[in-house]
Amino acid sequence: MAASQNQKELYEFGPFRIDPEKETVIRAGEIVSITPKNFQILLVLIRSNKQIVTKDDLMKTVWPDTFVEEANLSRNIFMLRKALGETAQDHRYIVTVPGQGYRLAEDVRLVPEQELTVVAASRSRLEVEVKETKPWWWIAVAAVLLLALAVGVSRYIFRGKAVLGPTDTVVLADFVNSTGDPVFDGTLRRGLAIQLEQSPFLSLISDQRIQHTLGLMGHSANTKLTSEVARGICERTGSAALLEGSIAPLGNQYVLELQAKNCRNGEVLDQEQIQAAKKEDVLNALDQMAIRFRKRVGESLATIQERSTPLAEATTPSLEALEAYSTGWKLHTTTGSVAALPFLKRAVEIDPRFALAHSTLGREYANLDEFGLSLESTTRAWRLRERASDREKFFIDANYQILATGNLEQARQTCEAWARAYPRDAVARTMLSGLPNKAAARYEQAIVSARQAIELDPDFAIAYYNLAVNNAYLGRFDEAENVLRRAAGRGLEIDEYLMLYYDLAFLKGDIADMAQAATRARDRSGAETWIADKEASALAYSGHLRQARVLTQRAIDQGMQAQQPERTSLWEAGESVREAFFGNAVEARKRANGALKLSNNSEVEYGAALALAVVGDARAQALADDLEKRFPENTIVQFSYLPVIRARIALNNNDASKAFEILQVAAPYEFGSPHELIGALYPVYVRGEAHLAAPQGSEAVVEFQKILDHRGIVVSDPVGALVHLQLGRAYAMSGDTMKGKASYEDFFRLWKDADRNIPILVRAKSEYANLNH
Repeated sequence: MAASQNQKELYEFGPFRIDPEKETVIRAGEIVSITPKNFQILLVLIRSNKQIVTKDDLMKTVWPDTFVEEANLSRNIFMLRKALGETAQDHRYIVTVPGQGYRLAEDVRLVPEQELTVVAASRSRLEVEVKETKPWWWIAVAAVLLLALAVGVSRYIFRGKAVLGPTDTVVLADFVNSTGDPVFDGTLRRGLAIQLEQSPFLSLISDQRIQHTLGLMGHSANTKLTSEVARGICERTGSAALLEGSIAPLGNQYVLELQAKNCRNGEVLDQEQIQAAKKEDVLNALDQMAIRFRKRVGESLATIQERSTPLAEATTPSLEALEAYSTGWKLHTTTGSVAALPFLKRAVEIDPRFALAHSTLGREYANLDEFGLSLESTTRAWRLRERASDREKFFIDANYQILATGNLEQARQTCEAWARAYPRDAVARTMLSGLPNKAAARYEQAIVSARQAIELDPDFAIAYYNLAVNNAYLGRFDEAENVLRRAAGRGLEIDEYLMLYYDLAFLKGDIADMAQAATRARDRSGAETWIADKEASALAYSGHLRQARVLTQRAIDQGMQAQQPERTSLWEAGESVREAFFGNAVEARKRANGALKLSNNSEVEYGAALALAVVGDARAQALADDLEKRFPENTIVQFSYLPVIRARIALNNNDASKAFEILQVAAPYEFGSPHELIGALYPVYVRGEAHLAAPQGSEAVVEFQKILDHRGIVVSDPVGALVHLQLGRAYAMSGDTMKGKASYEDFFRLWKDADRNIPILVRAKSEYANLNH
């Protein structure tokens, strides 16, 4: 079967002609859309000429330097059969040999060079055929045309030497759709973006940054990215290249074009054109254009071969499902989660196996605190993750680990592997600057990741928030404010900024700035409930409990009106903890029960269980057992929530030794910030209470002092106020009456205008009076 060294190697089997040099498969004069890996598999089968090729040999040949699972081979065989036109019932060309491998069913013929059919490169738009004829003048004409083509291509390749560099970015314009079919509107751009994002070499300007830049240019977020508008974005973002695509009808077929231009001088860097025989082939054509572009701009063949999952496999084979997803994604970046939801739900209704859409839907539900729906969608995506590209698998895995299992160590490892595999991906770094590092108090590492994310995408709003809040956790309040000012200087503003502005003003004791941040938040739809809860916490911190209850009830009412029961349950759970710490057992039970009626997510169940444990309610044990059973992998549940609840129950049973033992498991996470609604440093606080129960006054002082030393983590949590009282008790127990009185007096100054009937205040005054006798 081997061709001679001087003869061009061409094969035929069935209706197909295969050109190994050009990596093309031709059927009835038309190029068959096929990925590089599929072509390599086909070539191995062809050269074996009906002989069985084992699965192991295929994997070693096609993926020589990479470990792949057998499922990867099976998936590629499936895609190859589909490209060749086989059906699930009729394997006409490729036969599966059970337990062994695969073989070609058709006889293979080596084609003599005289039969060469040349389909000229798409850039030249030239087609020449040399049939089985002898006239030399035809050969001469073909030679001249081929020579002209070679000269044109060589010039094009030479000009293409100015490839993209390792720091260059690319702007992707909207496709020009002249087919009259709206299914291509927005869909092809998002599809091409997903394909190009598989490349660790390329860096596309994110949609969020595009929307932000449009605003700076005086355009609305929904402005169509025409060539002129996109070039303006390209120039403002300092990008190197602009990608312009188009799709047009050609009889019953479609022609897709892609042109890359230098943003500064308009020079054409690359131009691709490909035909799709029918509508169903458009996604395959998009695959081929993306691969060709990646080759032209300098990406290595190794990474292209390794990371070029076909779009139909990386997303969905349904154009309609991809259209719905594309619309949902655009609304996510321009309007928000609520607007995006119907389209993302539509995408998974059309194609229930659309893994990326399920994962994105799960993330949107999480943004709206719809924890049950988020769990369902992210879990579904994870089970379908083989139907995704490598990059999207990282996204799906990280979402699943953070939002479903809660295994934050796995999430951290996933995001670190993602960052190594895709060194120009800002999303991986942003995730690393969030919960996977914050919960374990790795604030410095989170800061490094946030800075890297901002360097990669200077308009990534949430990365600025993560950078600022992690600095605040470390007590660097001025640095946190500077970060927020940098974000504001770029015209960025999100709800999280306003909440952090409020917290920083609270930590500085700046009442005017607190009021200003609250006013700004109430002017933003969706932020008013969050700021009401923030204001309630601040009021309760200074003992103004009646006013705090009014604001919390307002947040609860607004949440119910917005039909957000799970978000509402968070406010009630938080209030139940506050009431329990302040000694209001009846109110604590009422709020805990109300929260549990709305949701049983881990945060709410923890808040309710802790409140009940503090007031000595036996139901706390059952809730703790339920948390352990339902969230076996959840880092925060296992290493923070459960130790706190169970240690508090042990103290109710006068067993301080058991409380110490239980809290040991929380030590590596006790300075983490697992969530901003229901407390931080609670393991430290409860350990201090255990030392008081021991009684070990000096040891209790050490624990309670830790809370005063980490105000940026505690902020307005009730333990931040009560720790002054606890220090007074600890000093008094250790025999230092002077410091004990001073700490009690610190508490009384903080609560100088507090509601008089709060049980913890009444008890504190009695204790202080006894110190003076």
